[in-house]
Amino acid sequence: MAGGWARDDAVNDQIEISTAEAVARARLRAGRKPVSVESAIACIDCDEPIPEARRRAVPGVQLCVDCQSGRDKAQRPVAGINRRGSKDSQLK
Repeated sequence: MAGGWARDDAVNDQIEISTAEAVARARLRAGRKPVSVESAIACIDCDEPIPEARRRAVPGVQLCVDCQSGRDKAQRPVAGINRRGSKDSQLK
């Protein structure tokens, strides 16, 4: 039950679009091809040696655990769009 100028099934359309976008992002991430780059022996950032176990576990690894952890913390997660937010939350 939508109000104003929206169709009655507009809310369902918004939910379906949001879901389809999330599924498309997940499929894009999952569809990446395997890395064919050879693993580095030493970290490209700090030149510390990368353990053999890490090189076997993560093909194509270029960073040590500490440097990779730092990069992971620096990345912000992708946030979705709140299409159902109230008018008050949109005014702030």
